[in-house]
Amino acid sequence: MSTIDLRVSGMTCQHCVSAVTKEFTAVPGVTAVSVDLVADGVSTVHVTSDSALADSAIAAALDEAGYELAAN
Repeated sequence: MSTIDLRVSGMTCQHCVSAVTKEFTAVPGVTAVSVDLVADGVSTVHVTSDSALADSAIAAALDEAGYELAAN
């Protein structure tokens, strides 16, 4: 089991949370998704999966939801 915490910018509301959750739960192997929403800030998306996710799968899920990783 693997859990990653992603810093995501641009999320502002519960609809944003739903969009990101939907896209990550569609990724094969993902077993859980939760979001700590910081409206107009940097939110944290917690993704648990059976094994480590490829960077390309993470990027594709975020892109499909309309968001991107926050700059460090």
